[in-house]
Amino acid sequence: MDLKTPDPEAIPVRDAATVMLLRDGAAGIEVCMLRRNLESDFVGGAYVFPGGAVDPEDAGTDVEALVTGWTDASASRQVEVESGGLAFWVAAIRESFEEAGLLLARQSDGRIVDLDTDAGRWAEHRASVDAGEGRLVDVCLQEDLRLATDRIEYFSRWITPLGAPRRYDTRFFVALAPEGQTPLHDDREVIATVWITPATALAEHGAGRFEMIFPTVRTLESLQQFERASDVVAHARSIGRIVPVLPRIIESSSGLRIVLPGDRQYDALTSSPIEP
Repeated sequence: MDLKTPDPEAIPVRDAATVMLLRDGAAGIEVCMLRRNLESDFVGGAYVFPGGAVDPEDAGTDVEALVTGWTDASASRQVEVESGGLAFWVAAIRESFEEAGLLLARQSDGRIVDLDTDAGRWAEHRASVDAGEGRLVDVCLQEDLRLATDRIEYFSRWITPLGAPRRYDTRFFVALAPEGQTPLHDDREVIATVWITPATALAEHGAGRFEMIFPTVRTLESLQQFERASDVVAHARSIGRIVPVLPRIIESSSGLRIVLPGDRQYDALTSSPIEP
């Protein structure tokens, strides 16, 4: 991370969405995590939740007609934007489909689609969306599906600090992992898939065997208080307004350090936070 960028505020902040897909395991809550390609120019080798930048194709009236539980107006109010808020939910679904092979979508009978049956057909759909040859909307129309945005709850919001070579304003979502679907990494952007408890991920990270970026670590720490996956979803549904978190980076005698709002050094910095 280069703190000597001549004008760090000139680096654009791009909207992004990520989703924690949870299930109940023998040792407690498990979350689906993906390891990014080692050669990636953004957090290469790190374990992350499925997610990525919001694309223009994630928005539009044709998209809104194929979702359940939200309208663009209600989603926009939830994430505090004038319009286009529904695209965050759609991006979270699209990215989990592209990267992990998990699709939160309902069939005409209301059930979540089963991708393990006729897996070859769904692999073709996934490859098409991942390559940009088709939209997720096209898959919905062909398969008579509706995106299950009603299963996804807004959990937190993190903004990449000044000084990073890439900056994102990322909405974090949470959902119960769909049944009848076996996750499979795309072997392009991500090279491994694991179901792991937050406690194990944090312990492995502390031992230097499980690389994660700061917001991922803090998010997993917050998940440790819950006993069941459904408890996390219920909690997210009850939060109300999400306060964005913009970390700052300081140089200390021991190297670079991240500070958060509320930390003593945070407000003493001369850098001005981005207004969300």
